[in-house]
Amino acid sequence: MPIIMLTAKGGDMDKILGLEYGADDYITKPFNILEVKARIKAIMRRSTRRSRKDAQPQSRTITVGELKLDTDSRRVFIGDREINLTAKEFDLLELLVCNPNKVYSREELLGYVWGNKAAGGGDVRTVDVHVRRLREKIEPSPSDPKYVHTKWGVGYYFRA
Repeated sequence: MPIIMLTAKGGDMDKILGLEYGADDYITKPFNILEVKARIKAIMRRSTRRSRKDAQPQSRTITVGELKLDTDSRRVFIGDREINLTAKEFDLLELLVCNPNKVYSREELLGYVWGNKAAGGGDVRTVDVHVRRLREKIEPSPSDPKYVHTKWGVGYYFRA
């Protein structure tokens, strides 16, 4: 369900926080009622389009080399061997696998995997610990990774 915030608070931080907390749009007073109606229609159009796209069946198994990720059952395999991952390890791997070669900073990963509240005050070293544990579970040689790589000074990425 789309969320539009209609408020008297027009400061930059108010707008940023409103959008980060989940609002799809942020409108401050005074406003033109015709503009509000147009924004509502635009958001409803996008929401309807997104719903139709989500309803289309998609392959829920992602395979990269020996690594197989089943997003429906949240199971991971290396060849025929099932790998037991924690929920956060799976979420982290799924994000990286679904966006190959995209480098994510620790802060971005903290936000995507642990949520917006964690990104604001969470410890980015949590990401390092989870990446290390994930590598220990899925990599043939964790010190020389095949899948989850580090871009020094930037973050982590999945090499396809």
